[in-house]
Amino acid sequence: MSGDAPAAPRRRDGVAIFALALAARVAVVAWAAGRFPPTADATYYQRIAERIAAGLGYTWLWPDGVVTYAAHYPVGYPGAIGALYALVGTHPAGAMLLNAVLGALGALAVHRLAARAAPRSRAVAALAGALVALHPGLVAYTPALMTEGVTGSLVACAAWASAWARERRPALAPFVVLGLLVGMATLVRPQTLVLAPVFAGLALLGPAPGDPPRSSGAPAPRVGAARAARRAAPILLTVIAALLVCAPWTARNCARMDRCALVSVNGGWNLLIGADPASTGAWSPIQVPEACRDVFDEAGKDACFGREARRFIVEHPGTWLGLMPRKLAATFDYCGAAGWYLHASNPAAFSEAAKVALGAVETAFERAVLLLALVWALRRSAPAPGALGGRARELSLAHRGLALARLALFAVGVVAALHVHAWVGYLALLGLALLEGRALLRAPVLAGAALAVLAATALTHAVFFGAGRYALVAFPLLTGLAALAAARQDPARHRAGVPRAMEGAGAGGDGAAGSAVSASPSASERERL
Repeated sequence: MSGDAPAAPRRRDGVAIFALALAARVAVVAWAAGRFPPTADATYYQRIAERIAAGLGYTWLWPDGVVTYAAHYPVGYPGAIGALYALVGTHPAGAMLLNAVLGALGALAVHRLAARAAPRSRAVAALAGALVALHPGLVAYTPALMTEGVTGSLVACAAWASAWARERRPALAPFVVLGLLVGMATLVRPQTLVLAPVFAGLALLGPAPGDPPRSSGAPAPRVGAARAARRAAPILLTVIAALLVCAPWTARNCARMDRCALVSVNGGWNLLIGADPASTGAWSPIQVPEACRDVFDEAGKDACFGREARRFIVEHPGTWLGLMPRKLAATFDYCGAAGWYLHASNPAAFSEAAKVALGAVETAFERAVLLLALVWALRRSAPAPGALGGRARELSLAHRGLALARLALFAVGVVAALHVHAWVGYLALLGLALLEGRALLRAPVLAGAALAVLAATALTHAVFFGAGRYALVAFPLLTGLAALAAARQDPARHRAGVPRAMEGAGAGGDGAAGSAVSASPSASERERL
């Protein structure tokens, strides 16, 4: 495309984004390293990492001197910092610096995704990367020896691999890389595994550079059994690669925990916490059921908790479903994870007033991101004025209905973003995206991945329980998506004016503009990484 920004300056921008993100995070680490010891879950990650570094494996030393194998917390993060501690010593500063590097990689990944999503605008890609690089919640969370920021960065890198796989089709190697990255993220947060087939599907079903544009009203081509099998192969390969990353640890759990578990044995705990009619939607001390009081084996207790939670859900489905708004509110209304962690770790070094101030800045930033993402979704789904042409009579009623639905969801989202209950706004964003129908599969990978992570986060914590820090996983990609609101829209996107929810697929191309011009790829499209 003649209007595409040159590739070399974009690469330089990527280096600058990485450097900016790393500098911001290292500065926070330099300030925090001697002030903020691990707290909350980080205390356990630190102890487990110290034992791994000492060659004792993932084991737990009890007060009476007994040592047992453990798998309550996922192994990925303590395993990574344990390996680092074995090389540089067990001071938490080493883990903080690892967080800083991974956070910078997440910002770079979002920049590269935005460069593909907005190929005509170097500034939009730079904006996306810079917003993630300087995101107040992500930067200030760097000293926390916790998993959410790390997972968000790994997921952003996996989305980058998905975009690369889309460009390199039909090559299979990028799908293997995608699976390996999702597998690494799964070892850190097991629920991430659901993204393996989703991200592979985004790569497989979206348009690759050079694909001819599909006319707006054209039906989707028939897919025979052989072609369907070929399409499924990369998705299956991605899932297998992700599972292979986890397989050694799964085998260890089967051998050492008297019960097989993919990564960890805390799913039953978490489900039971969220199956309490007195729940606020957030974490609370677990109420041990009578049936589980004499079960002391770690894996056995988790299984017992899971059975009791499922029994409650089956017997009281309405009560359990009624808890979901509370859980979503606990997850999306207010994050405040960085201020909470720093204050809990050392109140003298980070006061209550400082926690409130940081939370206010972070909340304002995240609400602005939500508003911009809503603007992007509304602009993307709206056809160009007067584009219905000769099909106006045929489509006018359906078009008006969809237009009203879009405007209603947008209005609800804006009101929620400016109100206490932002979780309603995030659901409105997902609703706006779903109105695109199958055309959403041909959206830029950045958009599809951001929405998929948001949906997975909402669904996971609606089932279990919520906490503001859990939303951090979605923030890097959502922030990049928000930057696309500044991208110029190409009128050719809706050249027939058919509402996207009625199309078999959208216009070709991985760009926000969806430009339907020459089938020969531009310099930026040829740039694989």
